[in-house]
Order: sequence, then structure tokens, then C-alpha cells
Amino acid sequence: MKSVIYCRVSTDKSTQETSLERQEEELIDFAKKQGSEVSQVFADQHSGYDVERDGLLEMLNYVKENDIKAVFVQDETRIGRGNGRMAVLHLLQKTNTTVYTLQDKGILNLNEMDSMLLEILALVEEYQRKIHNAKIKRGMKRAISKGYRPEKNLKTRGNPEGRERIDIPVDEIVRLRNAGLTYEEITSTLKGLGFNISKATVHRRYMEFKETHEG
Repeated sequence: MKSVIYCRVSTDKSTQETSLERQEEELIDFAKKQGSEVSQVFADQHSGYDVERDGLLEMLNYVKENDIKAVFVQDETRIGRGNGRMAVLHLLQKTNTTVYTLQDKGILNLNEMDSMLLEILALVEEYQRKIHNAKIKRGMKRAISKGYRPEKNLKTRGNPEGRERIDIPVDEIVRLRNAGLTYEEITSTLKGLGFNISKATVHRRYMEFKETHEG
């Protein structure tokens, strides 16, 4: 089992550096006893209430990119405090990463309230994803009902004579707008085609096009 170690102290005083070193040594030994291979060690000298911690953010990215299944910490407060702690636990839950603590001598032992909150967060996120996908599907259906045929306009969608995909497909925005779609529907439609674009950008690019061609 691949794992990482995360150490944290609350201040950046030089006297705290020994505490970080001690945490690292203890956690490396703890991970080995759990039969885990430590891939990387991350550390912060920062308040646990703040999630903008370099070590924490690097750790979360590393976990996601390298399919890390275990994080070893001294105790749950090292991950964070308050709402920040739950946010980090939720992100680790999404990557199926288990948290081990020295304090619990094994897997982090969450209280009933924390476990319930994580379940609620996961449920809310699932429904947000379903709503997002439903919006994309609705936008696409409406666009097609208005005569929009993406395969005729995008080279990567089956027409070798069509144009290459670009970051901001202004011509598609204009075509869909002229077909009567709202900015939100246009955004959902383009996201369904793989374009990472916001409603504000759709509106701005459409207005820029009008100013250029009607000014």
C-alpha cells in the first residue's frame, strides 16, 4: 500500500521545527508497522484553520495524481481544524484514501457527527453532478431541436473538412444564440462537447462578437 505522511505545527517558529522532525520520524515508523510504503512526506508550519497551506495542497495533488491510498498523520487536528478539517477529509474520501493516525493507532476514528457530515457531503456532491449532467443533456437536446448539428462543425466530431477545436468556439456561441438558446443553455451544450467554458465567458464573447460585427 502506497502512502504519504503529512506533518503540521501551528506556527513558523524555529522551535517548532524539531516537532515536525519528530512527527516525521514517528509517522515513518508507524507507516512501516502498518505495512505501508511511504512515497512522500509533506509538512506545514501553519494554522489548521487555514486550508491554504502549501504542504497540504501539494499533498492533496500528489495523492490524486499518484493513486495514494493512505495518509499518515499524528492526529486528526494535523489535517486541519473546524470546517477546514472536514473539507480535507471529504477530498481524501473522494480519492478513496484512508487516514491513519498515531493517536488512534490505526484508521482515523471519526465520531458519529463527522461520519454523518461526510455522508451528507458525498450525497450533495453526487446530486450536484447529476444536476450538472442534466443541464448539459437539456442544453444539447434544445440545441439539436433548433437544428444545431455539432458533427457538421467540429473536425474532431466526424467532419474532416470542419475546423479544429479551439478553446473558445465563438462561432458556435453565435450559432446557438441565434437559435434562441439562453447563455446558460449554450454553456451547458458546449460543456457537453468538451469545452471548459463559463456562462460569463459565453456572454462576454457573444457581446464582443456583436460589437465587432455590428459596430
